[in-house]
Amino acid sequence: MLGKLPEAIGHALQGQRAGLEKLLFNRIDLRRGTALIEVASLAFADHAPIPMQYTADGEGTSPPLSWRGVPQNAVSLVLIVEDADSPTPEPLVHAIAVNIDPGQDGFAEGDLREECSHGLPVDLGRNSYLRQAWLPPDPPPGHGVHRYAFQVFALGAGPHFSHAPGRDELANAIREHALASGCLIGTYERDHRVRITQDEEEGLRMAEPLDPAT
Repeated sequence: MLGKLPEAIGHALQGQRAGLEKLLFNRIDLRRGTALIEVASLAFADHAPIPMQYTADGEGTSPPLSWRGVPQNAVSLVLIVEDADSPTPEPLVHAIAVNIDPGQDGFAEGDLREECSHGLPVDLGRNSYLRQAWLPPDPPPGHGVHRYAFQVFALGAGPHFSHAPGRDELANAIREHALASGCLIGTYERDHRVRITQDEEEGLRMAEPLDPAT
């Protein structure tokens, strides 16, 4: 995974990012009149840091999500989580969920995994590592802040997804059948944690008592 890259490579790749404009939320020109879905999380605010427990540096479980503003004529909801700052041509996909009941108002912590708890029916698509699961944030050390977009789309009648749809299949369904959309962005930066650790170590060295013999 990207987090295993040496920090020097992360610094060298700082200028290479997929870009916010390539997120499905921004890339797909939805029809006029589509409604706005409000997406939120109890774990972090919009454009605020994602707690470490939901990343590859912690337990790696998916964070809790909630949404409101789904149109009454929606037939299903879909979710895609993308990393807008991955050093790749397209955003890295961290999770896809399809066929979500339009009456459902969110996911509990840890719901985006192969064996879903709480009895919620979750049909997962393929992330960028071809797994039907939540891929926790794992940015390259030294690459700076990464923005993770949790995007929810309400769909009308029409789409029938394959067993494990990928990003392209999801994009086509959104382009043809989206009624509303919403986006929540959380951030994570691995090298910030590394710098703090180095500063703490330097402080400890400076605090060591001097040898009276010197």
